[in-house]
Amino acid sequence: MKGRLFIISAPSGAGKSTLCKKLRQQYPDIQYSVSYTTRQPRANECNGVDYNFISCESFQKGIQTDQWAEWASVHDNYYGTSKEMIDAYLASGKDVLLEIDVQGMKQIVNKFPDAITIFITPPSIAVLKQRLTERGTDSPEVIEKRLNNAKKEMAFEHLYQHHIVNDNLETASQELIALFSKAR
Repeated sequence: MKGRLFIISAPSGAGKSTLCKKLRQQYPDIQYSVSYTTRQPRANECNGVDYNFISCESFQKGIQTDQWAEWASVHDNYYGTSKEMIDAYLASGKDVLLEIDVQGMKQIVNKFPDAITIFITPPSIAVLKQRLTERGTDSPEVIEKRLNNAKKEMAFEHLYQHHIVNDNLETASQELIALFSKAR
């Protein structure tokens, strides 16, 4: 049996990484796609675990050689998902979890129309700003850019099959696990 593809998107700071970690703890057999990016790693991030950090030149070469199932330029950096990895996992019957942005979701759904799509939202833009500020990893200018991008991303929420508001982490986590369990 072919595996299923799950796509989770959310604005930066909405909690998608934390929710995906909780889902993976509950279902350790799901294959988590580690995206590629040209951005610099944050202090707590590990190459090959959080992201595959590569040069802009390497990423652009991947665009030219059709290496990416999806890719986008977000916050002045490239992000992408390996097409070869998705195909291999799905063909072997393994479910795959993608944590990608709205642009990437659109590209993936065109190639994998049976994908299950889930959008995570913060309870409000004010709460999102507070989370990004408290995270302490970005300058005020970057936070403002992320907030503007969040508003644009949230305008595409209607394209997703499922929606979760991350107002309470435990409740949102239970909703995500229940969605995954039902789809599986």
